Amino acid sequence: MLTAAASGQGIEAMEDDSDEALMAAVAARRQPAFRVLMTRHMPRAIRVAQRIVRNAAEADDIGQEAFLRVWNKAASFDPAVARFTTWLYRIVLNLSFDRSRRPVHAPIEAAAEIASDEPAPVERLIADQQRRALDAAMARLSDRQRGAIALFHMEGLSGDEAARAMGLSPKAFESLLARARITLRKEVETIETRRLP
Repeated sequence: MLTAAASGQGIEAMEDDSDEALMAAVAARRQPAFRVLMTRHMPRAIRVAQRIVRNAAEADDIGQEAFLRVWNKAASFDPAVARFTTWLYRIVLNLSFDRSRRPVHAPIEAAAEIASDEPAPVERLIADQQRRALDAAMARLSDRQRGAIALFHMEGLSGDEAARAMGLSPKAFESLLARARITLRKEVETIETRRLP
């Protein structure tokens, strides 16, 4: 049976096709199939990139570049070797790791915030403080440790899927994730300890 992507039908008809069927159509240079893949997976690609590079604009650039590579390298995708999402994660991680090695410039968001005159609820203050502590602790992890945490805990990939996306054996990924968790816990504790009066 021919999929909608393979038969050259419109975007609406392709929305139920598998990623792998869409990739076959992308390899045949069918732009509607590519649009469906982008709509389906771009937000997740950007989220993963942002957790590695910690910069929304950079993450958006990485997502765009990742999908440019998907378009250009579609013929090299082999569904017998990996699922599309695993292949995409590997592209996003490699671009993110490369980008995070570049010199860092402070983003405008890091500028001092102007305090509001409105009283903020205590819960929001606590949640903001915890989020900042976690962000600061994540920033101190190595790129690969951030990648492991992002894929497994934040994106909900299984250990095997995350290992394949990172190009590691399941055992090596498990070890990397364990080290990342220990380091993250220590960093959060250090940050929280500094805040105590």
